[in-house]
Amino acid sequence: MLQDEVRKAIEVMKQGGVILYPTDTVWGIGCDATNPEAVKKVYEIKQRPDSKALICLVDSEARLSRYVRNVADVTWDLIELSTKPLTIIFPQVGGLAPNLIAEDGSVGIRVTREEFSKELCYRFQKPIVSTSANISGEPTARTFKEISDEIKNNVDYIVRYNQQCKEKHQPSSIIKIDSDGKFVVIRE
Repeated sequence: MLQDEVRKAIEVMKQGGVILYPTDTVWGIGCDATNPEAVKKVYEIKQRPDSKALICLVDSEARLSRYVRNVADVTWDLIELSTKPLTIIFPQVGGLAPNLIAEDGSVGIRVTREEFSKELCYRFQKPIVSTSANISGEPTARTFKEISDEIKNNVDYIVRYNQQCKEKHQPSSIIKIDSDGKFVVIRE
């Protein structure tokens, strides 16, 4: 089932569609992070202004290094040693949709280790947008059952894998790091 769902989700994203999928944190609304039209759809579904940046997932440090520039050495240690999902806001990125990048040129990216989202990122071969499956300003849905019908009705594909999981997941920790290795904790 995992491979079938990965294949179906990739087909939708390749056509510019938006998916609802399980991640290493909460369920996410996702799309091809290099496709500005798909990213625009995610903002519309979340009813979120595009001035508030979205994050994306990658499957490995190797893929991450294709999109970020001037990465401080400490960054790789933080990723490797983190015991919970860690999103890092990088100061300089390239190759992503312009409307995914914050006004200061930064983007939050997380290397996922969860089975489904890691396989999805690996097979897709590009970063995938991952924003919590809720309308902006509303509480984060921590299980699939908590996701509103409004969200479910506006995505192009809902992944069936792991919908029955009752474990309440938490959002990732977020740190912002500069090219000198100085970082600030945004969310623990």
